[in-house]
Amino acid sequence: MRVELVADCRCLLAENPLWNVSEQALYWTDIEGAALYRYFPSTQRYERFFAGEVVGGFTFQDDNSILLFETNRIAQLFPDGRRVILRENIDADMRRFNDVMADPEGRVFAGTNGTTRDNGGLYRVDPGGVITRLFQGTGCSNGMAFSPDLKHLYWTCTTTRSIFRFSYQRATGELSEQTLFYSAPEAEGAPDGMTIDTEGNLWTCRWGGSAVLKLSSSGELLDRVVLPVEAVTSAVFGGRDLSELYVTTARGREAADSHAGSIYRITGVGRGLPEFRSTYR
Repeated sequence: MRVELVADCRCLLAENPLWNVSEQALYWTDIEGAALYRYFPSTQRYERFFAGEVVGGFTFQDDNSILLFETNRIAQLFPDGRRVILRENIDADMRRFNDVMADPEGRVFAGTNGTTRDNGGLYRVDPGGVITRLFQGTGCSNGMAFSPDLKHLYWTCTTTRSIFRFSYQRATGELSEQTLFYSAPEAEGAPDGMTIDTEGNLWTCRWGGSAVLKLSSSGELLDRVVLPVEAVTSAVFGGRDLSELYVTTARGREAADSHAGSIYRITGVGRGLPEFRSTYR
């Protein structure tokens, strides 16, 4: 297992890493820096390619545009740089979107940060534009992942330090049978973003815990990868065979001269699954 710094971008709050298979590039958002970045392993270079809007999460669309989940609206960013607002004023209690994920049918499960501890939530955005609130009272909704067989969805509630598992119906997008999968002790750090590997193990990041944890499909703690920064925010598998785990971090309380807020790569930890694309119109 090897941990290396690959993009010394020192973002305020790097989040929502997403691997673009066609470009062989890693994308992420700096939420508090109001910018989107991408990193090309082939050249070992990164760039800020969009700025000016707070993006809490995003998905790649099937037409190669990017679906942006911003403060209280959804927008579409096209390859030529055009940005079109699709929906506004989605929820008066929303501070902003936070961590989103497309499903196999092109829907998007989108979490939010609420204006209070009790009014954040999780939404499902259907391709035709219907938005359904699935849960409320989460405070800070966070990372999600589908099981390899697509029978379950895992969802993180940072406020309660919990990861839940649901039965997932691909045909309808319905979630049911909510169960507590993992409860993080305070000393471990708060659960943040996550991803899953081909064997069904979850890789869940720890804000304030300087680590990415590997959990089995039964919720057993299998491993802990330590990073040299405190606020570890999210992870995604990338590389040509999806065998590289890319990890985003945040500046948090760390000094400006540290590498906090930069992007790390972990190798020797298995392989991931391709992320799905949204089809919102």
